[in-house]
Amino acid sequence: MKLYWLELIYLLGSVSFIAGLKLMGNPKTARKGNLIGAAGMTLAIIGTIVFQNNYNPVILSLIFVAIALGTLVGLRTANSVPMTKMPELVSLFNGMGGACAALISLIEFYHMQHNGLQHISAGTYIAILGGMIIGSVSFSGSIIAFLKLNGSMKKPIRLPSYNVINNIILLATLAMAVIFTLGNANMPFLLAIFAIALLYGIMFTVPIGGADMPVVISLLNSFTGVAAAFGGFLYDNKIMLIGGILVGSAGTLLTFAMCKAMNRPLSNVIFGSFGDTGEAGGSETKGSIKDITASDLAVMLAYSKKVVIVPGYGLAVAQAQHAVKELEDLLEEKGVEVKYAIHPVAGRMPGHMNVLLAEANVSYDKLVEMEEINPEFEQTDVVLVIGANDVVNPAAKTDPSSPIYGMPILEVDKAKHIIVNKRSMNAGYAGIDNLLFYNPKTYMYFGDAKKALMDLIAEIKQL
Repeated sequence: MKLYWLELIYLLGSVSFIAGLKLMGNPKTARKGNLIGAAGMTLAIIGTIVFQNNYNPVILSLIFVAIALGTLVGLRTANSVPMTKMPELVSLFNGMGGACAALISLIEFYHMQHNGLQHISAGTYIAILGGMIIGSVSFSGSIIAFLKLNGSMKKPIRLPSYNVINNIILLATLAMAVIFTLGNANMPFLLAIFAIALLYGIMFTVPIGGADMPVVISLLNSFTGVAAAFGGFLYDNKIMLIGGILVGSAGTLLTFAMCKAMNRPLSNVIFGSFGDTGEAGGSETKGSIKDITASDLAVMLAYSKKVVIVPGYGLAVAQAQHAVKELEDLLEEKGVEVKYAIHPVAGRMPGHMNVLLAEANVSYDKLVEMEEINPEFEQTDVVLVIGANDVVNPAAKTDPSSPIYGMPILEVDKAKHIIVNKRSMNAGYAGIDNLLFYNPKTYMYFGDAKKALMDLIAEIKQL
């Protein structure tokens, strides 16, 4: 009877995962979708604990202590991490998922050996090895991605024939897995495979440049999902299997969507090393720049008919989302139409800008995706680019030697006037100069985004 209840709970949990994912596809329902998915996972965990009969009191106590500690750490971390650090948080949590999948394989094989199960099936070996190898790669790769994103690993590392070395390590890992399955299944050998899989995760991620790191995080996230699915096979646990498949497939789709947004194949992301600071190519930029004061910009904006704001990572770093919302309200009081142009990978990860602006109660209706806003730039009086760089660089369309050539961009250079707010003339995330700054229609409005916007708001209020 208990088994039937458990199956029913797993069914409800699976439905909640799918419904949650569906709702997360729209900014208006994303929060509800996240809560529904979390509720389904909580239900599945409680059901597993309650309806399993094999726990002794000590193990049960340890499980509840672990859940309590994990919940406290997770809540504290999620509440204290600023929006700009969200990709790092995702990478770290993803790494923990990979580590769990790898440890499940190691522990289960240990139990099987010590319980006298001498005739383990080939399918069980595949589940053990698949979860451990993929989970290990996801864990060590995600930790390297985390260190790169938080600046602890600033310099890219590329050995001669790097791709050849990585392929040799990968083939060695697979060969050892085959030998393990065909008759050399023992714990020391499994630990050796575990170690080489960890090494491959490090070698896989280390040479990839910062601009491509969000794509890599998404790819590693899909790895973690697949590793968890192998755990579902190992335990014959349907909720674990379905959850892993959903995470793996969602991560894979997101990875390819991001590659499409950058107009680059996944192989180029993994092997291209694009985005290593200071090494990106591109033709030499020639021209002069013009700056603009807050008072002059206030007049320009206040007497415009249509203004499009392009938010970027700099806006997130300055926590200027509330200031930009106040600017929007002021301009609309003066009869100016205001919209926001959202690039698919603006702010490091898809949806980053949507969430940031939602914090300031910016209406979802004003957030316009790249394909829809690009035709409107020709009818736009002023484009205000705040902290965005590579996603508005015309070199992506005009300079075949540029490393971002071919990447779809927001075509802000078609607007009548272009204002770029930046702290300095430093290159963006891709490490290349921006031709937009030298456009005759462009004015640079230097300064921290939040302070610059507050100064601008003060000037508009005086008009």
